Amino acid sequence: MRIYGNAGSGNCLKVKWCADLLGVPYEWIETDNFAGATRTDDFLAINPAAQVPAVVLADGRTLAQSNAIMLHLAEVAKSPLIPSDLYQRARMYEWLFWEQYSHEPAIAVRRALRHFLRKGDDEIDPELWHKGRRALGRMELQLIGSDFLAGDAFTLADIALVAYTRVAHEGGFDLSDFPAVHAWVHRVEHELGLEPAMEAA
Repeated sequence: MRIYGNAGSGNCLKVKWCADLLGVPYEWIETDNFAGATRTDDFLAINPAAQVPAVVLADGRTLAQSNAIMLHLAEVAKSPLIPSDLYQRARMYEWLFWEQYSHEPAIAVRRALRHFLRKGDDEIDPELWHKGRRALGRMELQLIGSDFLAGDAFTLADIALVAYTRVAHEGGFDLSDFPAVHAWVHRVEHELGLEPAMEAA
């Protein structure tokens, strides 16, 4: 399998982490979307949406969208990262859909503007900060009563949500305001064998 991704992107890293956890062999191909690498003819043949991550599977078929890729890898591996209980599985899907609709568009976007594009807070739409805080608050409510997002088991939902939550400080969000989220980030980083992002910062 080949993974086309940008090492600064949480969406790309969560595919890498999932493959690592499942023991799926892959070749990582660093793809700088900011420099136009996703708009070449060769890349567009892999993903016409011109986005990373994208993968070329071992059989030559292609797949894009981070959560879809993770789901495919975990399903092929018959991994417990996807709950066998149908209701718990639906709860995992609920978090995966929410991550791309309500979490990533605020936290990841604000992080990109501040951390990569070096925008000042006064140059960024203040609503991104409010939306990000609301997203972290929603996670806090869930994690006060459970170790992981879809219940007591570690699932793809946790991999999906930790990708940008662990670097939310780079977007100006203080996770000390969300102690259950802060503790969960450390639990998930431990599950994935990652160096704690907040301590590294």
